[in-house]
Amino acid sequence: MKILALEFSSAQRSVALVDTAADDRPLTTSEVVEAATGHTMMPFAMIEKALRSAGMEREEVEVIVVGLGPGSYTGIRAAIALAQGWQVATGAKVLGVSSAECVAAQAQAEGLTGKFSVVIDAQRQEFYLADYEIAPGGRRQLAPLRLATLAEVREREVAGEQLVGPEVTRWFPKGQLLFPRAARLGEGAAKRNDFVAGEKLEPIYLRETTFVKAPLLRIIPPMPKP
Repeated sequence: MKILALEFSSAQRSVALVDTAADDRPLTTSEVVEAATGHTMMPFAMIEKALRSAGMEREEVEVIVVGLGPGSYTGIRAAIALAQGWQVATGAKVLGVSSAECVAAQAQAEGLTGKFSVVIDAQRQEFYLADYEIAPGGRRQLAPLRLATLAEVREREVAGEQLVGPEVTRWFPKGQLLFPRAARLGEGAAKRNDFVAGEKLEPIYLRETTFVKAPLLRIIPPMPKP
């Protein structure tokens, strides 16, 4: 199975191609990682670079997996739109995965062990927080993704708990900087079959969306002529 993975939820954006051979040979991965600069994005250039590195054509991609955040609104939306268009054009299968889970997978790939918390900036002095444990037998989630205050996460740092995540050291100096990586998305997707229609992909945001109704247009009468 040939998988295209898109992870644009953080300041370190990545694209990966993962190929699982039919005879169960080990996964082969080609990954392109770039630092985001403001709102500038060149996802197709990254995809083409990864395709060339993997010696693969666009038409060969069978599955597209997207990091759904939480994280960068612009990046996540761009990845979802790309996956939706690709599915319409080629019929490729689509899958969405939490970027917090992707960070946990990256922690495992880098040899982290024991209990730790994935911390992602949620703005407004709040953070997205999820707890995991890595043991010799694998990785498991201890507590699901939720919102936590700055004070709550700081208490964990003071207590000596392991904190990991993109940009985590901006607030918590003892934390470990870890970004969600497309290679981990692709490798995880190789073990799943819960594909969805592209239009079902939604960014992960734990706050309710609120809208403020704009006031009615105020018509100012013309000034009387002198």
